[in-house]
Amino acid sequence: MAKTRLSTKGQLIIPKEVRDRHGWAAGIELEVEDRDDHVVVRLADAWPEAQLEELVGSAGYRGPGRSLADMEAGIARGARASGARPSRPRR
Repeated sequence: MAKTRLSTKGQLIIPKEVRDRHGWAAGIELEVEDRDDHVVVRLADAWPEAQLEELVGSAGYRGPGRSLADMEAGIARGARASGARPSRPRR
């Protein structure tokens, strides 16, 4: 386990061996998560968290909407085509 010290300005030096192992270079963005008895430092997500409303329509499908019955029928057709045995519906 590598050790480091917190500077008077609150800065933390991550030891070179740890930076090299993770491929971290100067300027990368890290997340710091405060847990009850420890702190987790990890690479910041490249993609920010998104809400469902932001993603609707992003798949590029331009056809008509499909009902649940249409989707279930499509799944059944795919299962039959693959030779999979159908499962019993749950009640």
